[in-house]
Amino acid sequence: MTHDHRVTPPRESIGYTLKRLILGKPLITDQLKSERLSNPVALGVLSPDAISSTAYGTEVILIELLPYAALAAFTLLLPITGVILVILILVAASYRQVVMTYTKAGGSYIVARENFGPRIAQIAAAALLIDYVVTVAVQAAAGTVAVISAVKSLGPYSLEITIGVVLLMCFANLRGLREAGRPFAMPTYFFVGMLSVMIVTGVVRHLFWGLPQYDAAHLVGAVPVTHGDGLVMGATILVLLRAFANGGASLTGVEAISNTVGSFRDPQGVNARRVLTVMACILAFLLAGVAYLAYATHATPYVAGYPSVLSEISRAVFGDGVAGHILYALVQISTAAILFTGANTSFNGFPALANFVSEDRFLPRQLSKRGHRLVFSNGIIVLTVLAVVLLIGTGGSVNALVPFYAIGVFTGFAMAGYGMTKHHLTHKSDGWRHKLAINLSAGIISTVVVLIFAIAKFTEGAWLVVVIFPLLVFALMRLNREYRAEAAILERFRTDRPDNFGVYTGHYVYVLVNSVDLAVIEALRYGRGLRADQLTAVHFMVDEDVADRIRKRWEHYGLVTPLRIIDCPDRRVVRAAHDLVCTTSEEHPDANVTLLLPRRSYAPLLGRLLHDRTADRIAQAVSRMPHAAATIVPFDVQSQIREAFPDMFEERVTRELEKVQDRMAHSDQDRVDDYEHPEAPPTVIAIDGLIGGQRTSIEGRVNEITQKSRDGKPLLLVTIGDDSGEVTVSFSRGGDGIATGQVLRLVGKARQNGNRPVFMTDPTYSIIEQPADS
Repeated sequence: MTHDHRVTPPRESIGYTLKRLILGKPLITDQLKSERLSNPVALGVLSPDAISSTAYGTEVILIELLPYAALAAFTLLLPITGVILVILILVAASYRQVVMTYTKAGGSYIVARENFGPRIAQIAAAALLIDYVVTVAVQAAAGTVAVISAVKSLGPYSLEITIGVVLLMCFANLRGLREAGRPFAMPTYFFVGMLSVMIVTGVVRHLFWGLPQYDAAHLVGAVPVTHGDGLVMGATILVLLRAFANGGASLTGVEAISNTVGSFRDPQGVNARRVLTVMACILAFLLAGVAYLAYATHATPYVAGYPSVLSEISRAVFGDGVAGHILYALVQISTAAILFTGANTSFNGFPALANFVSEDRFLPRQLSKRGHRLVFSNGIIVLTVLAVVLLIGTGGSVNALVPFYAIGVFTGFAMAGYGMTKHHLTHKSDGWRHKLAINLSAGIISTVVVLIFAIAKFTEGAWLVVVIFPLLVFALMRLNREYRAEAAILERFRTDRPDNFGVYTGHYVYVLVNSVDLAVIEALRYGRGLRADQLTAVHFMVDEDVADRIRKRWEHYGLVTPLRIIDCPDRRVVRAAHDLVCTTSEEHPDANVTLLLPRRSYAPLLGRLLHDRTADRIAQAVSRMPHAAATIVPFDVQSQIREAFPDMFEERVTRELEKVQDRMAHSDQDRVDDYEHPEAPPTVIAIDGLIGGQRTSIEGRVNEITQKSRDGKPLLLVTIGDDSGEVTVSFSRGGDGIATGQVLRLVGKARQNGNRPVFMTDPTYSIIEQPADS
């Protein structure tokens, strides 16, 4: 008999094929490029998060004021917005210094790390990570509000739409979506243009002709409005603080440019500062304009969350004519576009920040791995999961999400302000006192806003952030301590290495055996390659009958490695393995002990169903012992089954997926040549290894030939055998040239009868050896 020892390259797994189908072909590292942005494009790409907050900033202020201050809420709206604009100017001035000093991506995290060290910087890291998660939820929810404000029939499905949008963003970013270039800048300019038209039109109409005004107290479904003099009756300090805290959400995203200074063209700091200034001016204009028109029209938020205040303002400004309907639709389209684009910015920011933090060893290393399409896939998936959980927990309500929002944002502002204060005190460059005053003021004001949020919005959800925030910081510190402990041990090994390190007087290898199969054979072969002083196979006896069968099969296959049976009456195999290593170490103190653990590897799901994790638990226990090691020796059973029985259902599914993969690979332009891979014939197996119904190949000598008829048709029965047994082969057609004494190779399917296959019907065959006397 002949044996084919050619090694064929492994087929890709089903999971990888599906990933390739969904995400596209993998990108190589050389394709990782960062595009330098011109100032106009950078403004459009980096400012959606900040500028889009004008779509809901005014609304969340009114939601707090109207139930307590009545119609006076619209008057109070203007001074509250004025205070927010002052804070915006202060924060923007602080970040103008940040982008000139720190051109590496990371924003407040880098500022805090450089000035206070990596541990204190985790406060900024936790703040920014929370901010990115909430940004996805808030911006996506607000974008959905813009859509359903125009198409009210979609209102009952707002949460489903929002979650669907987030999942779509996740998919697009896993495919390697790049937030750079004109396509991502267009929604920003579209929104700014439409809102500018609305504000200018509205202000002109209000000053010269007057704007229609909503009857806020009698609108069905609107937020409840109290009656009477609200300034006297209900506008307490707490209410004002809560309204101001809500309005603080309008400043989210101001730090976005400082997070990506490295994306600007040279000189990076100067260009980033210019774009930051323009963005702050646009944001201030839009905030002030929307607040003024809300005051003029008495546009009122609704309990259901839609239609939005911005939608009501737009209707009042543009009127009911044809042109008015068109302009209104354009405002809603531009609003949804910039809000969804703003949500998508976090899918770049969160993974990038997580990568920085993981490189500093405060987050798991998995978050610094680039995936199939050169993006930080793990970070994208974590962000998506957290954002969806947050949306489900809050019902996708923008007002319910706001308390989660500004605490993280203003904590980042505060850390940047304090960090720059420390920088000026340390370096004392030209004009440092003036700069220090700006940064310190921004830090103090941001801290005050954080405290206002934590107190005024505590019962509305801020308590969760107040609890999660220190826990997240603690978790980051705790993880870093583990990484530092590992590094300390390694460093101690470098400086305090034993003189006899790496020198053992003996090497004892044990192969753990729970059956006799190909995986064990492979482990024995591997063990012999270790050139051990002693190689022993060990079976921990839990069942005497099983141990007896293993002993007989060991002798049957003529395995020369000694087999040792160790009684394990309490069935604690892990403990028995531990004791075996301990005993050997006591008998040979200066020797090294290695346990080889054969593992049959199947497809991931099938493997988990068919096998427990005993080998892992043994390896974990042994690895803690000095001068001992445990090695899991995998053996790919599935590949053997595929070769022997290629018609099994799972294999047919695999081959179909492989055909799809081959077609995909064929279409790739990076393939220089196309090769044809004909399907190889099944591996020849012993006759006693036949499985009924499975296509396979056998070889055997013809022992007997019988001519019969069935239903009046001739039937040829051929009995062939090898060292393992015999099987009958039936030919209803063909069979010419077969004679006793020949050695045949047959490819076909056997028929099962009870526990054993009895027939192969009409197989393909070839004569590979004639009888000696022919």
